[in-house]
Amino acid sequence: MSFNTVFSAAKHHSKLQIAGFVSFTFFGYLGIGLPLAVLPIYIHKTLGFSEIVAGIVISLQYISTFIVRGISGKLVDTRGPKIAVVLSMSGFLFSALLMFSAFGSEADRMLCLVLLAVTRLITGCAEGMIGASPINWAMLVVGEKHTATAISYNGIASYGALALGAPLGVLIAGHWGIAYIALWMAVAALAGLVVAVSKKAITGNFQAKPIPFFKVFRLVAPFGICLGLAGLGFGGLSNFITLYYDHFNWSGAALCLSVFSILFILGRLFFANQINLRGGLRVAFFCLITEMTGLAILFLAPHPHVALIGAAITGLGFSLVFPALGVEAVRLAPASNAGAALACYGLFIDISLGVTGPLEGTVINIFGMKYLFLFCALVLLMGVIMVWKLMQQKK
Repeated sequence: MSFNTVFSAAKHHSKLQIAGFVSFTFFGYLGIGLPLAVLPIYIHKTLGFSEIVAGIVISLQYISTFIVRGISGKLVDTRGPKIAVVLSMSGFLFSALLMFSAFGSEADRMLCLVLLAVTRLITGCAEGMIGASPINWAMLVVGEKHTATAISYNGIASYGALALGAPLGVLIAGHWGIAYIALWMAVAALAGLVVAVSKKAITGNFQAKPIPFFKVFRLVAPFGICLGLAGLGFGGLSNFITLYYDHFNWSGAALCLSVFSILFILGRLFFANQINLRGGLRVAFFCLITEMTGLAILFLAPHPHVALIGAAITGLGFSLVFPALGVEAVRLAPASNAGAALACYGLFIDISLGVTGPLEGTVINIFGMKYLFLFCALVLLMGVIMVWKLMQQKK
């Protein structure tokens, strides 16, 4: 047997191991994706609240995710990723059961809204725990040299789950009623919990002394800010695309989310290796330009078919931003802070998605729904400029 054959087999085995760990991300984000295309319309149309209220309720998830990320990173570095994953799956399960109660309280619209808000907060806590935990678990097993692959596969799992969950949620709500979405969320969380409990716990054994959390935060901040700017484009699409389509009397908003997610997955599958070949900053620079182009097409789209093209280009552009900048950010921290570094880095996407609802909801109220994606494209331009400056500093 040749060396190349052995190397290829080992590489394939590592990829399978990584896929096994990031399956937890799939279970979690399937639960997040199921109500994604239904909940904004439900809050605005069925319960009768404004777009700003709908945006705030949706964004509550990202606020609690932001708070929990740091706790999760420290927990992973000190006690291992398994406990974080188990806590995450338990949180998703509890959130699903509470959402079922919220939908059952529809007659009292204020009570229903409060329960949905609490549900989003719990979902955010669960997302904060699952965020980087599967990546760290995979890195502890297959080695740090597979960091880019682990981050890429984790993103495929998350956005693949969103691509499946969004249209599936619309289908479930249309055929059986919106309450059944919560039941399917519970099934996904329970499946993830069972698999997590069955896996072997593992912790790192690093010689280097961990550095303080806030020092890690400062190290990764420049890369995280660029990620956060890119996240505003994704947040605008995921949070408001159903209302955007409704504004123009278009149909197929869930398909738009799916097209975004499919191109996101294809981008990671076919181009992830470019990060190792060309460097994270260079890849991130071209990805941000691509995402900005897709958002501009969404703004100019005269009908939903062109909007689908814009969503596809946006998804392709956003696909490698997280791993490309993430690889650069994690390299700055010692191995003993790998969990904290990924958690700190992930905080910026949480901040981004957390402010998306109120910020872009305000933009919509002041300038009109039509200008949502123009605003997103201008924000991406700021990200392009920042990454260009980071490239010059590195040279």
